[in-house]
Amino acid sequence: MRTIPSSLILSLILLQSCSEIVNNAADYTGWTAYAGTPDGMRYSSNDQINVANVKALQLAWTYGTNDHDSANRSQNQCNPIVIDNILYGISPKLKLFAINASTGQEKWIFDPANEDSNSNHDPYAFYKVSRGLVYWEGNNVSERRILYSAGARTYAINIADGKPIRSFGENGFIDLTKDLDREIGSYNPFIVNTTPGVVFRDILIIGSRVSESADGAPGHIRGYDIRTGKRKWIFHTIPHPGETGYESWPDKDAWKKLGGANSWAGMSLDEIRGIVYIPTGSIAGDFYGGFRKGSNLFANSLVALDAATGKYLWHFQTVHHDLWDRDLPANPNLLTVTHGGKKIDAVAQITKHGYIFLFDRENGKPLFQIQEKPVPTFALPGEEVWPTQPVPLLPEPFARQKFAEEDISDLDPQTYPELLSAYRKIKYSTMFTPPSKEGSWIFPGFDGGGEWGGAAVDPESATIYVHSSELPWSLTMIDVPPTGNAHMKIDAGKAVYNKYCISCHGPDLKGNGPSYPSLVDIAKRLKKDDLRKTIDNGKNMMPSFKHLTEQEKNAVLKYFNPNAENGSLKGETNQVSKEPVSQSILDEVPYTMTGYNRFLDRNGYPGIKPPWGTLNAVDLNTGKLIWKVPVGEYPELSRKGIPVTGTEGYGGPLVTKGGLVFIAASRDSQFRAFDKYSGKLLWEVALPVPGYATPATYMVDGVQYVVIACGGGKIGSPSGDKYLAFSLPTSK
Repeated sequence: MRTIPSSLILSLILLQSCSEIVNNAADYTGWTAYAGTPDGMRYSSNDQINVANVKALQLAWTYGTNDHDSANRSQNQCNPIVIDNILYGISPKLKLFAINASTGQEKWIFDPANEDSNSNHDPYAFYKVSRGLVYWEGNNVSERRILYSAGARTYAINIADGKPIRSFGENGFIDLTKDLDREIGSYNPFIVNTTPGVVFRDILIIGSRVSESADGAPGHIRGYDIRTGKRKWIFHTIPHPGETGYESWPDKDAWKKLGGANSWAGMSLDEIRGIVYIPTGSIAGDFYGGFRKGSNLFANSLVALDAATGKYLWHFQTVHHDLWDRDLPANPNLLTVTHGGKKIDAVAQITKHGYIFLFDRENGKPLFQIQEKPVPTFALPGEEVWPTQPVPLLPEPFARQKFAEEDISDLDPQTYPELLSAYRKIKYSTMFTPPSKEGSWIFPGFDGGGEWGGAAVDPESATIYVHSSELPWSLTMIDVPPTGNAHMKIDAGKAVYNKYCISCHGPDLKGNGPSYPSLVDIAKRLKKDDLRKTIDNGKNMMPSFKHLTEQEKNAVLKYFNPNAENGSLKGETNQVSKEPVSQSILDEVPYTMTGYNRFLDRNGYPGIKPPWGTLNAVDLNTGKLIWKVPVGEYPELSRKGIPVTGTEGYGGPLVTKGGLVFIAASRDSQFRAFDKYSGKLLWEVALPVPGYATPATYMVDGVQYVVIACGGGKIGSPSGDKYLAFSLPTSK
């Protein structure tokens, strides 16, 4: 018998391995997962719609649930999925629906409100965002299910009829407030899920959104059995004793009391390697870290885990000891680049501050140099600023990196002096300047730069496309006003407000914009029962404060309505309590911010020179920025002859083999298509309200459709509930 050389055997094995990888490559013809495919590419290989015919696109169908809430600025940020010619999406009130993907005709609808038997709970009051869904089909047709989150519940829904699968979890759902390996009551119970996880084999891997105050819940990553809903594994993002990273924490009890380091922005999966890539946010307590000393591992990190077991593989921390709310804002993109003459499977992670971090997917090695740059360390008493921050030398940033006097908007000679004066009142303008009472500029702003809309990647060219908002925000700290004690007579309601509300609504109750509304005279605008429901359930951007004691709730209600008659609120009292506010880790935070303050002129335009919102293309092979174009406009400025400015926006792009980048995102309610090679605008159409979401595309019966959810609601926009689908004209 002839012996085959070992070298040939090795070659055959490698060829077979490569063949398996090619044969198991992602299918980009459909849209079966959030961001299109588990690798998070937001790419479609469909090219029926292309640069030559995109101008002929027309409305194919419209679907709406009629459950938007204009008064409360409801939103819809859903990126729908399509399975077997059925489109599955989510409404503003988090109803899950199934419709014919070519006609928009409804098949079924599931309303989570019908699953809540608590008559005192407003099922629509929880944070009303659910950005997408997960599909799993198992071994047979009867197992096929949709998994999606409504608040703290993640439901398993039968794909055939829209009914909950009662054998999953607790009668059809997982309660995300449970199974966190922390004692209940040791953290703020506000835990919801806004962005879907991923499925690896029979495991649902999921993150969460938690309170951003210092008492926030831990943001551990969990894997659940997708058939039973039982937890199979957990990765502690705040490491427990004996786990990787635990020794990096100076406070060895950090895992018992700190929260955050959560993955609210989604994740991506390498199905072949069995690796899940998870971006995390900050440790809870965004702007002061004296109670959370150290680099704060695994916060603000891209973490790679074994998808089957949750075992740690590698990580990279993009911000050390975050003091600027620099959560990683979107799921990463998995792609292949040409680097150093070799093909390398990579993972790209965008950030709020406009960077792209690019790593070898297997070992986490950076593909371009990342410099640990010294940053200012002077800070508030008690703070210990990390002395360096990682800055990639390449890829080039997709957002501007400085905001100086020469960058102040001079479009209007009347507002320019006002903007200049306001600018000079804030002392610091360099990135990574620690928060202070003198104030500093956050640019790109708290919402990015890059945000939850994420990036799209063309796998053929390794070009990444990302939307950027170019708007400065200011950050100014103040001493936390006293909360009162046995020796200090302070109004109990004001003490509660100072502890829980002041960072968003300000010391004067005036708020800041539609996301953080004024509470001045709130008792005249809302009934007591409605105020109480808002405290218990949350509303819009506001999380639930159900965990407050009855005394605290009644005290703050009295503070909002000091003229209320005695006894008009359950348990209400006019007496000043000796212990008006319960004790928590919040008592270790001596400073708070004055609010999330956008830098706008008196007309509501950004105070920086345009562009104010851009679409950017970066070659990830070379790291070079290819082009940058504005997205969105203010018609009244265009009529004055001012070049297109772009607008602040939310939502991601979609790139196609047909040479197009589709994006809505802008506040001017337009849906656009750009040439992916040049950035030239090729098509635009008006939407009923802004499409603050990421579009999807798919084929049905030989016709390609592009669909966008139009929810509006953010940054003062009107709300809507429609999905609009577009296609080329067809002959019938």
